[in-house]
Amino acid sequence: MNNQELENWHDYEVASRREIMALLRQIGEKHQLIRMLVKGEADVCVTTVLEVDPDTNTVVLDRSIDRSQNDRIVEAGKVRCETSLDKIRILFTAENLRPTLFEGNAALRADIPLTLIRLQRREYYRMETPVSNPVRAIIPLPIESGAGTAVFPLHDISCGGIAILDNKLQLGTTIGETIPNCRIELPEIGPVVVSLQLRNSLDMTLLNNKSNRRIGLQFVDISRGGMAGVQRYITKLERERNARLAGLA
Repeated sequence: MNNQELENWHDYEVASRREIMALLRQIGEKHQLIRMLVKGEADVCVTTVLEVDPDTNTVVLDRSIDRSQNDRIVEAGKVRCETSLDKIRILFTAENLRPTLFEGNAALRADIPLTLIRLQRREYYRMETPVSNPVRAIIPLPIESGAGTAVFPLHDISCGGIAILDNKLQLGTTIGETIPNCRIELPEIGPVVVSLQLRNSLDMTLLNNKSNRRIGLQFVDISRGGMAGVQRYITKLERERNARLAGLA
């Protein structure tokens, strides 16, 4: 999970402080495990919520059993956290992490997040598509870009929609605009033709200083066959990812 992934889900953002504290309390009361991504998937700690303190606007989290990992967490200052509550996926960032004591034991204290993401539907979980063999989306261009169509690589896919990379900045960025007759070529599954509604766009600067734009698009009136194809492809990606992780374990 990364900044781009969180950006995809801005429609599921919770910004009410009272609601955020209530969710964190429930996570603690139900002893839900939280995956804390210190440096992405390469450095993960499993923690729990020990206390939510509205007076100091902080949340206390259990520390890692690995002392050096605790040092890395504090050094990072902020980390991504993901958990679930009643089958709802919860994502948030823990910031300003520092060592603290809770009931006499070492723990970690962080600021209560200003926002968190609550994904009510499991099928909206996004899978990143392979970089080595990019999935192609063939999308009609606006008239100001010369009309016709252009091919865009997918960044990720879910049963709710896709994110594409528009490195030539050919598409518009009007939120809510719907583009009909888009064709997504799913490897080993086949093409899915669907209308796509623009939900968000994010301009990024790559490591080589080139600019790129990631655009989040939601499926509109997708056919039952098209949705079945998307689900099969996501299952295929998940299976391949799990096989890779099992091979690395």
